[in-house]
Amino acid sequence: MRHLLTLLIGLSFSGVTWADSTLGLPALVIPADNPQTTEKITLGRLLFNDKRLSADGSISCASCHQAGKAFTDGLTVAKGVAGQTGTRNTPSVINAAFYQTQFLDGREQGLEAQALGPMVNPVEHGLKDHQAILEIVRQDPHYLSLMTRVFNIQPQELTTDHIAKAIASFERTLIAGDSPFDRYYFGMDQSAISESTARGSRVFRRKGNCAVCHELSINNALFTDNRFYNIGVGYKQLEPVIDEWLAATARGEQPDYSAWSDVQRSELGRYAVTKMPTNIGQFKTPTLRNVALTAPYMHDGSIKTLEDVIEHYDKGGENSRFVDAKVFPLHLTPQEKADLLAFLQSLTSVQYTQPITARPAHE
Repeated sequence: MRHLLTLLIGLSFSGVTWADSTLGLPALVIPADNPQTTEKITLGRLLFNDKRLSADGSISCASCHQAGKAFTDGLTVAKGVAGQTGTRNTPSVINAAFYQTQFLDGREQGLEAQALGPMVNPVEHGLKDHQAILEIVRQDPHYLSLMTRVFNIQPQELTTDHIAKAIASFERTLIAGDSPFDRYYFGMDQSAISESTARGSRVFRRKGNCAVCHELSINNALFTDNRFYNIGVGYKQLEPVIDEWLAATARGEQPDYSAWSDVQRSELGRYAVTKMPTNIGQFKTPTLRNVALTAPYMHDGSIKTLEDVIEHYDKGGENSRFVDAKVFPLHLTPQEKADLLAFLQSLTSVQYTQPITARPAHE
């Protein structure tokens, strides 16, 4: 499997070839009903970059997940069709293949289930339904030829499941380990990082309490525990409405969201999926791999720099009744903060040390 992954992730983006970047990562599990093939990955890449898969022809998956920005967009919140803005920051797709759930609130279980959701979101791609996706693909002879060959089907058998599987197969190639820290920690190369970075790794695992959620094991590290936490970000959006909402919920009444803004509804986080009050304002632990390239930070993009992220955690998050018990004041020294920053910067994978751009959808 490792040999196959090395072959698959050796894809070229505008002449820049990705080498084997699995150092520090766990084994990648490929679904039995969606095996990887180079042709399917090529098809998925085309779909990922195709702006026709939006209501006004202006948005593709790659519009928000830009290869040259570590598959983020650099914006506070995502921007979709007709210039509309969403309520959440765009997470990187890099290493999403390893996650137990997809989206910041974990509402989908896998890449196949996630792939088409943004296309039918009225703010993102803006297509009216899955049938609209299917019609766009069916109208392109090149797509139809690829689809029938890749999945060994007749044209009339094509479904949106095939489209989702192709996109997911491409996204499974977007994996990245092999950072300086990986070479130091997993590769046993003591020269791979600076003394400050080494000290920062100890702050990360001990006084900083970071590794409790951004997990680091002996054999590999995704730097996420795939769990959900409220770290105090965004609570002020809920303050005007949360007490009345909680009271209604306690009385067994159906909550009334009619006066809530889109941002306020978004701030419910994991609760929107589970309907459990303990999940109010919780969002998935993000990976820290390539974190130096994915500013701004947090689910709402409200924190602009890594230095500010460190300050947020150092003071124990924002003052909110829902903040998780794992978030508390750290009392880091200036040197510890500088060392922790150096550590976070050492998590950038080798293929992202130079700008990389994706190929156009049609060549």
